[in-house]
Amino acid sequence: MPQAILTLNAGSSSIKFALHEMEPGTRPRRLSHGQIEDIGNAPHFVVRDADGATLTEQRWPSGSALDHAALLTPLLDWITGHLGVESLVAVGHRIVHGGNAYYRPVRLDPALVVELARLSPLAPLHQPHNLAAVRAITHLRPGLPQVACFDTAFHHGMAPTVTRLALPRRFTDEGVRRYGFHGLSYEYLAGRLREQAPTLASGRVIAAHLGNGASLCAMHDGRSVDTTMGFTALDGLVMGTRCGNLDPGALLYLQQVHGLSVAAVEHMLYHDSGLLGVSGISNDMRTLLASSDVHAQEAIDLFVFRIAREVGALTSSLGGVDGLVFSAGIGERAAPIRAAVCARLAWLGITCDDDANAANAALISTPDSRVQVRVIATDEESMIATHTINVLYPTSRATP
Repeated sequence: MPQAILTLNAGSSSIKFALHEMEPGTRPRRLSHGQIEDIGNAPHFVVRDADGATLTEQRWPSGSALDHAALLTPLLDWITGHLGVESLVAVGHRIVHGGNAYYRPVRLDPALVVELARLSPLAPLHQPHNLAAVRAITHLRPGLPQVACFDTAFHHGMAPTVTRLALPRRFTDEGVRRYGFHGLSYEYLAGRLREQAPTLASGRVIAAHLGNGASLCAMHDGRSVDTTMGFTALDGLVMGTRCGNLDPGALLYLQQVHGLSVAAVEHMLYHDSGLLGVSGISNDMRTLLASSDVHAQEAIDLFVFRIAREVGALTSSLGGVDGLVFSAGIGERAAPIRAAVCARLAWLGITCDDDANAANAALISTPDSRVQVRVIATDEESMIATHTINVLYPTSRATP
């Protein structure tokens, strides 16, 4: 039986996972993947093979209040039954926030978990759930190595001018600054771009990770120069349920005039805003694109406008742009969104090939487009598996 790495991306309502065959020095090969969804309501656990066929699944009744240990037990049991007791050699975790101190993958221990928990106010929607999965694995499989892979790490090298907020310096000194997120995705995309278009990869590229969470990253020679998310994952683009960039005076108004508490404002900004808030219909772009409701179109228009505006800003940060890469759920599959963004960016010399775009082709710009536009499927799990192998076996480097 092969040795395997389990990758976990634990959130508040779902846990996404993948199992990769581990052979140090080679690219991890995905064996299976799946998720535990609808946590807190009626959890559903499903494992699929590399081709998408269902291997096993389990459902719990509505109202099941299960912690991460209870939810992860059937996954670990399935891995043992499928691969053998000794086959699972490590677990790699997506940890959203590493703060100032943690910007490389690192093996987890109880003291580090405590340190990372102190960063939860910086990523309240993600960090507590990321760490709950770590604690669950520690309880269920004591001694099994676990590795933290930080979503902020890819942006660590951004210049101080980019990361600084115009607040009193005492707050900067305690870590109130722009960090950036979706780093595991951008790191993976930079690697794929080096394989697919090495000349472009060495130039100025803006990558668009467009999913329920959405951001842009300006990269030069595969390194992060600037990004739209900042101190928290609320910043930047309009997202599924998150507001994106917002005048802080609006928050003061909501508190002073409407009497909203800090907790109420936090819930609204993370859960009731974005595409859902503007449309009043859904946070799912597929639903909005299929709707004839004027509010759905307004949400789509705002989403596209903000992407195009931020591409303009990041073009300034790069001093020009050679390539635009779309990725994640919306970026990979929503051709109308890509077309609308490209149309708004025609001033940059972008010309979209309508047929290639409709086919979700890898290259969707025309030959005479001054900016090359590509679609690359992201794979954060592969990046986590690679980092996990390299932390545990540093003398035999794997590639994602």
